[in-house]
Amino acid sequence: MQRHSPFRNLLTPLSLVATVTAAAGLLAVAVAPAGAARGRNSSGDRKPTVVLVHGAFAESSSWNEVVKTLKRHDYPVVAAANPLRGLASDAAYIRSLLASIDGPVVLVGHSYGGSVITNAAQGSDNVKALVYIAAFMPDRGESAVELSARFPGSSLGSALRRVPFTLPDGSQGVDLLIEQDRFHHQFAADVHPYTTSLMAATQRPVTAAALEEASGEPAWKSIPSWALVTGEDLNIPRAAQLFMAERARAHVVEIHSSHAVGVSHPDDVADIIDKAARAVR
Repeated sequence: MQRHSPFRNLLTPLSLVATVTAAAGLLAVAVAPAGAARGRNSSGDRKPTVVLVHGAFAESSSWNEVVKTLKRHDYPVVAAANPLRGLASDAAYIRSLLASIDGPVVLVGHSYGGSVITNAAQGSDNVKALVYIAAFMPDRGESAVELSARFPGSSLGSALRRVPFTLPDGSQGVDLLIEQDRFHHQFAADVHPYTTSLMAATQRPVTAAALEEASGEPAWKSIPSWALVTGEDLNIPRAAQLFMAERARAHVVEIHSSHAVGVSHPDDVADIIDKAARAVR
């Protein structure tokens, strides 16, 4: 398994805090307008746009340190706001974003965002590579809940808080959040505690229905894929990540990280994205 990265920089607790501030969140979303994939390397070659899709209990600003590194290496980047309402509808939303981008795309998903990109890339001809970051890689008919429970090691269920809400048609849904006093241990044990306290307060809920919804035909069967596997993950067990990555014949890199790998190891995340982009250019 590969470990070293050309994108090494040391993060202080202060720099990590920046990943969850509101102003930084706006920066992550707005770093490159859709349709403006104009990044070029030193030789003048056009680089693909990197589209980042966060998962449950996170938000676009969770990608901030990854975005900074990719931008330093001249990649156009869009950090999408994943609705987290339902798998099919979330995928349709991301697919519409992909259609607005001019040129090739490297599509990246973290956690439940992996399920979303697996479906969103179907019919999106500009997606040239899929990158899964501690993410679900479902096959047709599989759900995030099913895949997580298939292997031992996840303690997410006991850390969740269920919040009922009313849908527009009057029916009831359930939002899921991680209890704030358990967020550090469950989601981001290798991130500074002050930073995780901010992440816990700003986390985005996911509907229980989204995690239970079955996937459609997976795009990884026709698009080359890469997978960053997190060995200390308490949300998606390492064994589950490896099973999905090997089944998809993905290029696998494994590191010792919590589920919040984009915050704790942004250089490793940027590195595998760069590898995918170089391989398909």
